[in-house]
Amino acid sequence: MILKHIFLSNFRNFTQADFSFNPHLTLIIGENARGKTSLLEALFASVYGTGFRETREVELIKWDMDETLIESVFDEGQDMLFQIRMQKSSETTVRKSYYVNKTTKSSNQYRSMQMQAVLFAPEQIQIITGSPSRRRRYFDDVIAAVDRDYKKKIRYFENALRRRNKILENYEDELNLIDELKFWNNYLIEHGSYISKKRKEYIEYLNSHPSINGKNFSIDYLQDEFTLERLEKIKQREYRLRRTLIGPQKDDFIFNLDAPQEKNVSLFGSRSEQRMAVFWLKLNELSYFEELSKMKPLLLLDDIFSELDEHNRELVMSLIREYQTIATTTEEEVQTLAHVPEEVIHL
Repeated sequence: MILKHIFLSNFRNFTQADFSFNPHLTLIIGENARGKTSLLEALFASVYGTGFRETREVELIKWDMDETLIESVFDEGQDMLFQIRMQKSSETTVRKSYYVNKTTKSSNQYRSMQMQAVLFAPEQIQIITGSPSRRRRYFDDVIAAVDRDYKKKIRYFENALRRRNKILENYEDELNLIDELKFWNNYLIEHGSYISKKRKEYIEYLNSHPSINGKNFSIDYLQDEFTLERLEKIKQREYRLRRTLIGPQKDDFIFNLDAPQEKNVSLFGSRSEQRMAVFWLKLNELSYFEELSKMKPLLLLDDIFSELDEHNRELVMSLIREYQTIATTTEEEVQTLAHVPEEVIHL
């Protein structure tokens, strides 16, 4: 499946714009604040129906407009037209409509007909160095890309967790509290166990592919199980603090490097080693998607060349030769590095 073309209407800073892409490499070249990352985000949104920057979805719509349209054409033996329309439903939320070949689809139907995309961006080093919630969000996004039930389970779990916390915040009688919590405890166990199981499976996949560039990485999954046994042990503390204290919303992931003895990359790794850990993650993400879908993902590179030394650039170039790649950069000379057919978009 090859991305051929995208048309944007009122997306971020674009009023009307259309772009064509090379089956191998397309470079998006321009100074900062010209819309390079916005174009890459539009490509990501055309695949997943959401952006990748940590902003409200309503901000994908041009600030003075009420809706945006993303139209993308992919070649899968014949051209397929994918369309996503986002309309403001309030100052903070959007309503989305999905179409394939101009036929209305649900979000799940749309995703089942789409390919995968993998994003490399400098700020993704925060997966390694940032908060546990940042790591959980990364793993959840990868798993949800291939497991449509997973995203629903996350949403159901989060909604139920809010309900349980609200009960704990407002209770007055402990006997009534026990009865009120019973349903939500069982509900959270059901959905939480699914989330934990899928996170564990993906970590096992990563740990079974440890090597990159002569280095071996691994991940310890610090699972925080939500079980009746654990709830019983901590219930008095929960009652006192009036909030839920256990569950997959508190999971964390420790990145290790064998060099020559195991060390926690987040705490003790150099910047170069932390960056290599992100490469390891992303290489496995590409392989994981390709193994499950039997289709090469789209590779999106957001201004990463300035962050890399010559050796790591070669690692990226080896990927560019294997996957359709769209890369943003301010460096004109990057055009000569990949030695593959290319298209250049100047912004």
